[in-house]
Amino acid sequence: MLTIGCHLSAAKGYENMGKDALKIGANTFAFFTRNPRGGKAKAIDPADADKLLLIMKEHKFGKLVAHAPYTLNPCSKDPKVRNFAFMAMSEDMQRMEYTPGNYYNFHPGSHVGQGVETGIRMISDLLNQILKPEQSTIVLLETMAGKGSEVGGRFEELAAIIERVELKDKIGVCMDSCHVSDAGYDIIHDLDGVLEEFDRIIGLEKLHAMHINDSQNPIGAHKDRHAKIGEGHLGLETISKIVKHPQLAGLPFILETPNELDGYAREIAMLREA
Repeated sequence: MLTIGCHLSAAKGYENMGKDALKIGANTFAFFTRNPRGGKAKAIDPADADKLLLIMKEHKFGKLVAHAPYTLNPCSKDPKVRNFAFMAMSEDMQRMEYTPGNYYNFHPGSHVGQGVETGIRMISDLLNQILKPEQSTIVLLETMAGKGSEVGGRFEELAAIIERVELKDKIGVCMDSCHVSDAGYDIIHDLDGVLEEFDRIIGLEKLHAMHINDSQNPIGAHKDRHAKIGEGHLGLETISKIVKHPQLAGLPFILETPNELDGYAREIAMLREA
């Protein structure tokens, strides 16, 4: 069975996210661990988290894919920004244990002129500080569109980060269909080839989740503008190939398209039927 969902608001708590997921036909979902633009995280009610875990068990949910705030940049020039990344990720690793055994996804960051190699070193150094052997959460590096000084637009960059991480079993990758196309990988005409390249450079065993988004821009645009499924340059046919691909079977597929809940419900139904 396809494991698919979307980003849901955490404003009303964990149980409410589980109920919203059920309303739209989802059996997984993503949520921000705190305000996506950064800031202090809301206190967790353990009883509320337990209610979500019960919903997930009863309805056979797949793994969740929590998302770090967009402002998190481990390879910033600014020490204050790097300190926020350390604080937020350290705290989020503890918060994730209220919903154990799931994923925590983050944008690797932007080196802002320091160079890719410096960015890779700073990102992996932070991961080595915050990853602990006892944690049940796997942290996922997201494939990026390669705009500006983003790190992670090439598979080789993600592989270099993973190579430097000490706890290899606590690190993986979330591939974003919009980002990977915008970065120049031709998933429209050669999805098999792109997955083979990923396997050769990183290893498909490290691919733990997919963000399923159409793109407002053609391949190689390096812009990162999501579109609704079937309304962008990737199209429904390409997205359908992704969610049906045998090498991706069982992964959680997360929609981040510009939609409200009813729009997500339509896209989930469409991809289940495609």
